[in-house]
Amino acid sequence: MALLALIAVTVVWGVTFVQVKDAVEIYPLFAFLAVRYAIATGVLGLVGARRVGTLGRSGLAAGGVLGVLLGIGIGLQTAGLERTTVSSTGFITGLYVVFTPLFGLVLFRTRVGAEVWLGVVLSVIGLGMLSGVHVGSTTGDLLVLASTSAQALQIVMVERYANRYDAIALTLVEMATCFLGFLVIALALGDLSVPRGWTVWGALIVTGVFASAFAFLIQIWAQRRISAARIALVFALETVWAGFFGFVLDGDRLGWLGWGGCAAILAGIVVAEPAAAGVLRRLARRP
Repeated sequence: MALLALIAVTVVWGVTFVQVKDAVEIYPLFAFLAVRYAIATGVLGLVGARRVGTLGRSGLAAGGVLGVLLGIGIGLQTAGLERTTVSSTGFITGLYVVFTPLFGLVLFRTRVGAEVWLGVVLSVIGLGMLSGVHVGSTTGDLLVLASTSAQALQIVMVERYANRYDAIALTLVEMATCFLGFLVIALALGDLSVPRGWTVWGALIVTGVFASAFAFLIQIWAQRRISAARIALVFALETVWAGFFGFVLDGDRLGWLGWGGCAAILAGIVVAEPAAAGVLRRLARRP
């Protein structure tokens, strides 16, 4: 059940790349994100508001950390998506599987094997190939790459917190932190206004309810029940769905160079996945 739920999450994440790209073309980026996470906070607040008190200071801090990392990751990812293709965004985002063991090395001194470095090499080759695709944008690709670092850290920290705190309360604090951060930025930029049109509202509802509130609740819930190896592998499916929906719904035509770059990145993700799973398992055992 948990595995099927995670696969469903990756499908939703894959299709929302197209929706979000269309929406932020006609509605300001940070206003969109503020409303998205307001919806997510409201949905989880209906069932989780009373549970927040069970978290204590440490749990509130944990939710805040997850929210900051998620907010940075989603903000940079969406800014990159404005400037590059859906397919490139999806495949580059999947590199959090490669980054996870590298962060384990830097932050927790977990050993990194040769497969990780091979994954890094393949990913760098893939990024180089994507940078030569004119339909995308090097700036957009770099923004997405930066966002991937924050998302990798978020996954690492979820693994440390998932078994310690109430899942709904922790996710609620995470969503509320994102909402407050994006609200402040949108207000400072003077971008906040009432969304109009189905393109924007459809994207807000799907991303707010399904790709945020439910998706990250399922992530925390699932990481208590199935192995880190399977989680890392399932999350890599997001890149496949993004490429599929980018081709079918958004007309991405990257050519042999672009799709070759995507294939190299996916190969790097698959090669590094066992190491990423091992790091997550070790982190989960730490006190």
